[in-house]
Amino acid sequence: MRMQKGAKLSEPVKSAYSIAGEGPPLFLIHGIGAARDTWRFLLPLLIRHFRVITYDLRGHGETPAPDAEFGLDDLVEDLEALRASLDIDTAHFAGHSLGGMIGPAYARRYPNRVRSLGLLSTAAGRSEQDSKNVWAVVHAMEEMGVANVLPTLKDRWYTDRFLEERDDLVQRRMDQVIATDEKIFLNVFRIYAGTEMLPWLGEIVQPCLVLTGENDGGCNPRLNRLIDAALPHSELVVLPELKHSVLLENGPLVADHMIRFLTALSA
Repeated sequence: MRMQKGAKLSEPVKSAYSIAGEGPPLFLIHGIGAARDTWRFLLPLLIRHFRVITYDLRGHGETPAPDAEFGLDDLVEDLEALRASLDIDTAHFAGHSLGGMIGPAYARRYPNRVRSLGLLSTAAGRSEQDSKNVWAVVHAMEEMGVANVLPTLKDRWYTDRFLEERDDLVQRRMDQVIATDEKIFLNVFRIYAGTEMLPWLGEIVQPCLVLTGENDGGCNPRLNRLIDAALPHSELVVLPELKHSVLLENGPLVADHMIRFLTALSA
């Protein structure tokens, strides 16, 4: 990956991580204000086929927060430091939301380390209005506080049925976000809002699974079709009815698609 001219990277942090399962290594990268437990509904299926490494992004979960603001390049270097520390030569990588931006950025900088990518519920090719919409959320949180704006995101993340039937999981996720240091949360939200992958996605030569929910407002099928078209070797999957929080609302379905896609690569 090409860093911006004059960009200065911070030192990689020591990421908290978990490993389970046997088979080819698979790194899973969570999104904004989450932690490695966001993959818990996929893991029972994935670990039957892969050695799965989940980890907490800097300032999330059990991974320490840096003193200064950081960018996408820093998150890429954190992932590389974790891979190197585990002495894993090559692996599959999949990320959700912001994680779906970290994975391709990592593959761009370290192509020889990547067997495949999963871009789950992420965005590229945003229109001017799309960008205004996502930055409006960031600015509202900056002005009013994350906790005061967060309830408005529920309808964007979950279907009405899930909100009604699994209020416990929804509230657990809200509590997790609020427990995240506000400076860290806004930092990563700005990275998510300001990252535009479309100009360089064509450089990603590894097989890619592009997956999103049919009714995901911010990472919608329109944007994911652009991602799919820009990638040289990809498959697009749109999950009916689901919104942004596909990992919590139907993790087994996402895992099934990942297993199908990855096992087909070695067939």
